Amino acid sequence: MALGTLNNCAHGVTPWGTYLTCEENWAGYFVNTGTVTALQRRYNVDPKGWGYRWHEHDPRFDAGLHPNEPNRFGWVVEIDPFDPARSPVKRTALGRMAHEGATLALAPDHRVVYYMGDDGLTGFEHIYKFVSARPFTPGGADVNRHVLDHGTLYAAKFNDDGSGEWIELIQGRNGLTPDHGFTTQADVLINARGAADQAGATYMDRPEWVAVHPVTQEAYCTLTNNARRGEPGQRGPDRANPRAKNLMGHIIRWRDAGQDPSATRFEWDVFLLAGDPSHADPNLRGSVKDAPAFACPDGLWFDSRGVLWIETDSAARSMASADWANIGNNQMLAADPATGTVRRFLTGPVGCEITGIVATPDLSTLFVNIQHPGEPPLAHPPRNDPRAALAVSTWPDGPSGGRPRSATIAIRRADGGMVGT
Repeated sequence: MALGTLNNCAHGVTPWGTYLTCEENWAGYFVNTGTVTALQRRYNVDPKGWGYRWHEHDPRFDAGLHPNEPNRFGWVVEIDPFDPARSPVKRTALGRMAHEGATLALAPDHRVVYYMGDDGLTGFEHIYKFVSARPFTPGGADVNRHVLDHGTLYAAKFNDDGSGEWIELIQGRNGLTPDHGFTTQADVLINARGAADQAGATYMDRPEWVAVHPVTQEAYCTLTNNARRGEPGQRGPDRANPRAKNLMGHIIRWRDAGQDPSATRFEWDVFLLAGDPSHADPNLRGSVKDAPAFACPDGLWFDSRGVLWIETDSAARSMASADWANIGNNQMLAADPATGTVRRFLTGPVGCEITGIVATPDLSTLFVNIQHPGEPPLAHPPRNDPRAALAVSTWPDGPSGGRPRSATIAIRRADGGMVGT
């Protein structure tokens, strides 16, 4: 039994009305006081962790004592909001990684498809999708309880000619054999990263949210950044990740064959390169003419009109640097995929990340999350000292307020119309 879920990031939904929460960078909660295994190393479990010290109070967070305990984390978790007595279920068929989200698409035969980014903080991770083995049945959670138990996990390969393929991560195929450490399908799912490595998937620049256009079915994925791209001993640029030392990030998009998200072939292009159009360094300018300066796209969501909402997540130490002088705080932007036009919609408080967006069905209200405002611009800030955060921000209370805190904001037009028109 998996005791709990932690470090939950972006979300997904199912056609039968349940909610998917995704375990992202969970590895930092663990340390290993013994010998780090190859599997643990691939998932960033190390002797130090992130300083949470959970292992001092619960030994299962010492992966040296309990080497399989990290395997219980890194999953998409299904929760039924209409039945709080029903235990959440970790949907292992969708693979184990640092899940940034699980974005739903429906195949023509009503099989469910989920696109997923793996936001490993060291960069160079993969984009995945899961295709269920059988279609969902109209109705609630009871009749669809096992749809996500069975299906095929794929990893994306972006070819230099603009074509792409979804590589099956199935034991016995594409090099996933016992001599490479994959004796069962469980080995593949627990080590989905290693399986994608072995199968030849493309190493991307921190893939995060995926959004699917409501009409064209094109899928878009944010690639937040990767400062290690092109460094000595690291992978260099490629067509899908075209910038060395990719500080600013980009957005890639693909079109599955026949507008069928269950297809195994696709075509792709780079939708935009983020950056500051006025920057002296061409590598930091971006590709969108007449666009506001922005960096590190992260959250991504389409509304029913086909407006693509982009949310950014630059680190506080980056925002304090000279390269961010014309970029400023994290922000949310609106893009028109047909024309490539990008416009800034809101700017967040100092030190925050903008993440998460949904709207009412009539688009009269947007709900947007403001995460960790007041983060000090230091590599290792004294997070437990409230004075450090107060020196940066007192949002949302204003100048006379207390310590800054995360919150959800609701945005409405004064005339009650659709936001963003």
